[in-house]
Amino acid sequence: MNSILIGILLMTIGSFAGSSYYVPINKIKNWSWETYWIAQGIVSWILLPWVFTLYAVPFDALGTVLTSAPVSSMALAVLFGALWGVGGLTWGLSMRYLGISLGQSVSAGFCAAFGTIIPPIVAGENLFTTPGGWALLIGVAISLAGIAVIGYAGSLRDKAMSAEEKKAAVKEFALKKGLIIAIFAGLMSACMNYGLAAGQPIADAAIANGCSELLSFSPVHIFVMFGGFLTNFIYCVYLFRKNKSFHEYRTVGGSVLASNLLFSLLGGSLWYMQFLFLGMGQSFIADNAMLVAFSWSILMSLNIVFSNFWGIVLKEWKGSSSKTIVVLCVGLLLLIVSVFFPSLF
Repeated sequence: MNSILIGILLMTIGSFAGSSYYVPINKIKNWSWETYWIAQGIVSWILLPWVFTLYAVPFDALGTVLTSAPVSSMALAVLFGALWGVGGLTWGLSMRYLGISLGQSVSAGFCAAFGTIIPPIVAGENLFTTPGGWALLIGVAISLAGIAVIGYAGSLRDKAMSAEEKKAAVKEFALKKGLIIAIFAGLMSACMNYGLAAGQPIADAAIANGCSELLSFSPVHIFVMFGGFLTNFIYCVYLFRKNKSFHEYRTVGGSVLASNLLFSLLGGSLWYMQFLFLGMGQSFIADNAMLVAFSWSILMSLNIVFSNFWGIVLKEWKGSSSKTIVVLCVGLLLLIVSVFFPSLF
């Protein structure tokens, strides 16, 4: 099979996993948001990055990898990870208030746009002087238009549904609050891509010490995910104290506790898989600089498609008028076009 097709297939698998993580999370019972959020976070941000790193890097070479990589690279990976952690934190809140389909679409749209356009600007490229730069800018404009159209679809659904119908689709549906949170989540979540770029020397050190290119970004994940964990841990501790909810780990019954931990494990694993498979996919297209540059946008666009698949399965748009569905589809089409548009040039 063509290496480019393999790379895209791997990213597709990761995107499906990442957009599906909230499905098992919705099965958790009798836990507050902060209780299950930090539980799945320990799995996705701490446990799995180390598991795959220990698998990918020869054990006797791990110390060499961690000491030979530039300290500045590690520090930047943690810093961007902490900023991304704010985005990840609010990303979950966006789905809490908008549902999987609308929340993921708006957040992923902004994340794709800014994750694509900021790196070349930071690198000193003048996007107004090259055809590729203009393609990027036009792609971002189309993305923002798509976000506006999807937001309009959400407002149409909001106006047409009764309070009971809104709660049946999304228990805590709040359009205005959800859109503000989703936009912010997308902006901050783009920092994940900056953190991965900053951690490239760590991946290079891993390859130089016996790690396969397929899993070379696993050591980078240790630092980026740790930064994200710190941000989320601090906020969850604040909520534990405010809501006095930490006791929920002890007060639910044994069967419920086991079930909640299992779904947290599953949700956290699915979430991490998107970045694991992103790195694996990039290893197959490493010789194609254009595809590597747009791999982040590919991941986000596929997240939008799959999240809306789950939104339909979970009946979040049930009862919406045909006009609302058409508007939603137009918005999704605009977002998908926006993230692939620059690759045509």
